[in-house]
Amino acid sequence: MKIVRHFIYGIAIFISVPFISIAQKIPPPLPKIAPDLLRQDFSLLQKILEANHPSLYWYVSKQELDSSFQNGINSITDSLDEWQFKNRVASVISQIRCGHTTVRFSKAYSKKAAQYRYPQFPLLLKAWGDSLVVLNSAIPRDSIFKRGAIITSINGRTNRQILDTLFQFISTDGYSDNYKNQVVSGNFPAWYKTIFGLDSSYQIKYINPKGDESIAVVKNVNPLLDTGKRQIRIPVLAAKKPTRKELRKAALLAKRSLTIDTALHTAFMNLSTFGGSGLRSFFRRSFKKIQEQNIPNLVIDLRTNGGGKVSNSILLTKYLADHPFKVGDSVVAISRKFAYGRYIHPSLIYWLAMNFGAHKMEDGLIHFRYFEKKYFQPKEKLHFNGSIYLVEGGYSFSATTMFLSQMKGQSNVKILGEESGGGYYGNSAMHIPNIILPNSGLQISLPMYKLVINAQHPKGHGVMPDIPIPPSSEAIKKGIDLKMVIIKELLQHKATG
Repeated sequence: MKIVRHFIYGIAIFISVPFISIAQKIPPPLPKIAPDLLRQDFSLLQKILEANHPSLYWYVSKQELDSSFQNGINSITDSLDEWQFKNRVASVISQIRCGHTTVRFSKAYSKKAAQYRYPQFPLLLKAWGDSLVVLNSAIPRDSIFKRGAIITSINGRTNRQILDTLFQFISTDGYSDNYKNQVVSGNFPAWYKTIFGLDSSYQIKYINPKGDESIAVVKNVNPLLDTGKRQIRIPVLAAKKPTRKELRKAALLAKRSLTIDTALHTAFMNLSTFGGSGLRSFFRRSFKKIQEQNIPNLVIDLRTNGGGKVSNSILLTKYLADHPFKVGDSVVAISRKFAYGRYIHPSLIYWLAMNFGAHKMEDGLIHFRYFEKKYFQPKEKLHFNGSIYLVEGGYSFSATTMFLSQMKGQSNVKILGEESGGGYYGNSAMHIPNIILPNSGLQISLPMYKLVINAQHPKGHGVMPDIPIPPSSEAIKKGIDLKMVIIKELLQHKATG
């Protein structure tokens, strides 16, 4: 199970070096699509979801969702560009409250998306609760909006009004808004531009260093635009180009790593995905090293782990669980037919998987019996029995939530951080083909199975931490990882008794 992220997390870093001028053409306006074609796409999407989506009505009634689709279709009275149409569709899809049912731009737009990035709102902001805090500013020589600065409103909209508006276009499991906070934090300028459009300037209220509310006016930024008066800073490339082997090693370290802190007698595992190859050998090497060095504490950082292969999630659970476990109480699809298969890609491979790997039961649903019935046993060799600290956040999703759900409540496990984005009760995923609408080219992910991890779990939110550690503007200002600081304090306290 793999979550499709709305935007890749990244922060632009400006480095002071000699100025070099770069010309940037103004991109042409996005082409408009005729209203009748857009209405056809909207209506087709509704039919596909009704035919195959397993949990359309988990959080919204059929009557309410039908009404939302109809209102969305009726609202299209004129031609729209792809941005505008995507917003209309996303605002309806988000009401399903399924984090695996997401709306993405067309492949054609995605290839040229970079040229539409600028101009944009100049501040990258971290969102949580009712807070917006500056992570980075693209304003040259910005003396006001330093990292950690607290924003209270933008152009007359309070933080809550801004976030409530943006959240209407983001899909998540149930009511776990923490995932939406993470998505907005990953690229606030893009979300602001996509939903609110561009303003000529922004009146921003903020808390000044004295603790008082002040106002500053800023403009959009376009660092690639050469007006003849402005120039942009280009970093000088350092040293030699890294080899392919070095690049592969760096990529692997970003996905998974293990370090041992001998002073704290603790192993720190960073795991940003359950996808890709090599995790089986990584787990084996890691737990062997932990056992050889007789390490009693293990911290696993899952804050950026959006999921991946269920088999890898199961494997990690086997190294840590103190009890037999299964994937879910029920794993069901409503149909294994693809009446609209020509719009679902790839459809054949999933048709084969569902016809030869699942069974239609007396309730008329298609059951993935292996995951419903199979109990996995904890490993005997290299099993870790010490104290386990699992760090979660809004990006902890899908297969990661399955792992967290199995581990929560175990006597030697503490979950720390923020509510997971993935549902504690369950989600819809397993097989996730892609709908491509014929006229607009919009892509919508289509989960095929509804997974109830545990019917006794509360429904509607993610895995809640045993020790909540919310973000902090002061920690952002200082550039410290507050969650890891607190975990290390807990470990030090444990070591000293």
